[in-house]
Amino acid sequence: MARNRSLTLRDEPDRAQLELFRSIPGNIAPRDAQDLMAWPFFSLAKSPRTVPIAFEMGQTWISVEAVHENGMATIWDADILIWAASQLVEARDAGRPTSRLMATTPFEILTYIGRGTGRDNYDRLKAALDRLQATSVATSIRQQHERRRHRFSWINEWQERLDGKGRPLGIELILPDWFYAGVLDRALILTIDPAYFRLTGGLERWLYRIVRKHGGHQIGGWSFDLAHLHRKSGVLSPYKRFAFELRDIVRRQPLPGYRLLIDRDRLSFAPIALSSYERALRRSRPRPSR
Repeated sequence: MARNRSLTLRDEPDRAQLELFRSIPGNIAPRDAQDLMAWPFFSLAKSPRTVPIAFEMGQTWISVEAVHENGMATIWDADILIWAASQLVEARDAGRPTSRLMATTPFEILTYIGRGTGRDNYDRLKAALDRLQATSVATSIRQQHERRRHRFSWINEWQERLDGKGRPLGIELILPDWFYAGVLDRALILTIDPAYFRLTGGLERWLYRIVRKHGGHQIGGWSFDLAHLHRKSGVLSPYKRFAFELRDIVRRQPLPGYRLLIDRDRLSFAPIALSSYERALRRSRPRPSR
């Protein structure tokens, strides 16, 4: 059963040992964790998913389980983790102390990830935090030599801070060790295009992260068999449907910074060379509300 969000963070055993990290305001470059970009950790569907993800490839295995009450954390919910990673990397690079215990406001998160700031968006943010907390993850990634299986949630605990009249002041959350350690490892973090937050489809969001992780800025790009991509996506839809949707994405070319091509049953992608004017325009372009 999912833990109720009314539980205070004092229930976290190591909370007393954690310094409080207060979010940094301003325009911070978005960073993503490469492990989350490369493997199937999230539901790509907008409808609630409770069917587990059970993935295995070589020495890598991933198990993601959800509860019926909340459903599995989605790739849109993962925007909160991108916000958290971006905050921690920004602080680390500035020589500031970091912590798994983070304090911020819903307004800061929502504006950073390109959402509106109305009541409905605030409620959806709380639902996303609930799904991140209720989703249970186990994986061999970065744990191949562990002698026991370690399960974690994307957020250990979270709570709203209220004033004397019950009005929200902000939120606090505790990140799991597995995610926090990966974020602070410089080799495991990549900067992503802010336009990522404007991608509305789950599959195209997932595809951008795969392309950014594997293609990077290599002149020659990269390529994958569609069957391999289908397996790595963790989606429940059959291969035929997956391939159809992928071909539609290639037709529309929505991924910022990359050009896609499908030849027979293989997807190729390569970075698009942007002029300095285009790069500046993309950075300054406002993010639409959803």
